[in-house]
Amino acid sequence: MRVVIAGGHGKIALLLQRHLAGRGDTPVGLIRNPEQAATLRAAGATPVVCDLEHADVTEVAAHLDRADAVIFAAGAGPGSGAARKDSVDRGAAALLADAATRAGVHRYLLVSSMGVDDPPAAGTDDVWAAYLRAKRAAEDDLRGRDLAWTVLRPGQLTDNEPTGRVTLTRHAGRGAISRADVALVLAALLDTPGTAGKTLELVDGPTPIADAVRAAHA
Repeated sequence: MRVVIAGGHGKIALLLQRHLAGRGDTPVGLIRNPEQAATLRAAGATPVVCDLEHADVTEVAAHLDRADAVIFAAGAGPGSGAARKDSVDRGAAALLADAATRAGVHRYLLVSSMGVDDPPAAGTDDVWAAYLRAKRAAEDDLRGRDLAWTVLRPGQLTDNEPTGRVTLTRHAGRGAISRADVALVLAALLDTPGTAGKTLELVDGPTPIADAVRAAHA
């Protein structure tokens, strides 16, 4: 399976690329900074330099040639302002969806965030509020498209070792989840087309990932 991952240098993406390459898939990571290419190669991925804030749909679609699926795991990142939360977390996700449609890639996984269903509470930091609004807008845009989309909303992210056990459901409740387990769940979702059309929250839990994804498919 050839999988193109936007935000290829992110922590989740690197873990996912290493896992996919290890099982014989072909991960391709889209990155903005060419200096990150060596890190992707070390993870077993093919790096492609493509700045999703400035590329057009034709350029991005060309990078999706022969792909079986795309994953949006990009984000403006720490230190970025409200404007970049919109241009990356919403705008780049929509651009990737446009490109997937043009390239004939039907499967699309979006890494979103828990907490986007409700408006930001009064007093919420402006940048965090912009992030939540951008993630929700990206979800809403994707749901309106003729793609086999799945939205994954992880809880509080940690760098803990993977446990291989999670809670994966429509409403999981507050909790944490390791980035390594998020990567494993994304790989399992790729293998389970029946999870298309679902929005799933993800936190630590008691259920083996394969069983949790199978139950989410039901």
